[in-house]
Amino acid sequence: MQDTANEEILATVAASTGRRVLGIGMLAFLAVMVIYVALASPPTLGWQLFLLALGTGSLMIADAMRRSTSHVLELTRSELRESGGTVIARTADITGIDRGAFAFKPSNGFLIHTTVSGTRHWRPGLWWRMGRRVGVGGMTPKNQTKLMAEIIAMMIEERSQDGVSS
Repeated sequence: MQDTANEEILATVAASTGRRVLGIGMLAFLAVMVIYVALASPPTLGWQLFLLALGTGSLMIADAMRRSTSHVLELTRSELRESGGTVIARTADITGIDRGAFAFKPSNGFLIHTTVSGTRHWRPGLWWRMGRRVGVGGMTPKNQTKLMAEIIAMMIEERSQDGVSS
């Protein structure tokens, strides 16, 4: 087994500070306003419980977004991973990439198709995985995700050329 910590990083994607502040701030503001409405002018008990649950859920998502966007995505020759060590996808398993305007992908990002089905995972604002699809993007700058997507596309093309010439 090779040591992936010393492998050359080909591209990185990190959430931009402005988008982090704006996104997390808007979710936190929504949570505070909904909880305030639920407590300051309480509607019927059912609606009050709903508003409190909505506010609490918004605070939890804001915190999850804060934690997830503090990580950086790193692309190496062998894998796409988080700076925390979580392997998102092995490059050998990637079969295709969608970057088009009508692809079901995150904002400013791209969609990867893999041969291996992974467990569902969601890092708000950075990446998600559902089965064989991995979406990268959200609070990320377009130039970083575009570069990473182009490198992955070149790696897929190289692999297909090697398969044809063999």
